[in-house]
Amino acid sequence: MSAHGVPGRPYLRPRVAGYAFFLPFFAVFLVTVVAPLAYAVYLSLFQDRLIGGTVFSGLANYTRALSDALFGAGLLRVALFLVVQVPVMLLISLLCALAIDSGRLRWPSLFRVTIFMPYAVPAVVAALMWGYMYGDRFGLAGQIGRGLGVALPDLLSRSWMLASIGNMVTWEYVGYNMIILYAALRAVPEELYEAAEMDGAGAIRTAWSIKLPALRPALLVATIFSIIGSFQLFNEPNILQTLAPAVITTSYTPNMYAYNLAFNGQQFNYSAAVAVVLGLVTIVVAYAVQIFTARREKTL
Repeated sequence: MSAHGVPGRPYLRPRVAGYAFFLPFFAVFLVTVVAPLAYAVYLSLFQDRLIGGTVFSGLANYTRALSDALFGAGLLRVALFLVVQVPVMLLISLLCALAIDSGRLRWPSLFRVTIFMPYAVPAVVAALMWGYMYGDRFGLAGQIGRGLGVALPDLLSRSWMLASIGNMVTWEYVGYNMIILYAALRAVPEELYEAAEMDGAGAIRTAWSIKLPALRPALLVATIFSIIGSFQLFNEPNILQTLAPAVITTSYTPNMYAYNLAFNGQQFNYSAAVAVVLGLVTIVVAYAVQIFTARREKTL
């Protein structure tokens, strides 16, 4: 009982203070996250028809999206991109983080800034820069080929385009993922390294037995972010489309397809359905990776 004789009053102020701190964030979350998602779902339930205007169509747009060959081809393309590019990027990021943490680099700060610097370059600028270098007639690759007297492959051709985009994305995000992994390495207690040194463990053994297990949560976070980024692939192919319009179509990736449906085809309702399906696929894949990782850690 409080000093005023009212039971429970001492517990009232902390509870009110908790709600006072939580409500501003919750309001911003509703306005910036929940409301746009709800509006996209709402739009996806309607169709524009020549006769009758905008009418409620239920799940018709979703049925159309699931059977849309263009959407399916774009989804398979980014899935292939994910399977190949993400492991390569994370492996390079991991090696860079381990190299910095090893203490054997002469200028580790310079190395860290150099690797991270491409992430600070806007994606549009990076795509324009790499697009110029990929050009076989006007770009750096063509100039090198002519200078050496050899015929280099056309990096903007259909067979090389996905690999070229993967190289661009890897160049952009290796530094970002390296910072995540390096921060996790810096959180490893020094006592573990001292114990390993006393047991006679070398650098490779220490990395395998101490550093890599400590990096599992950070690697999972980096993998989830990379999966989301792969399904959201848009800037790089959209910029390169002007250089290779016969290769990169308006449906090259699901994000490009949804964008062009909405702003070039004026099919806002169907575009919303495509975006919702893409979001659900991204969530399912990311959640499946998380569950697989959790089960694997339990078996180790």
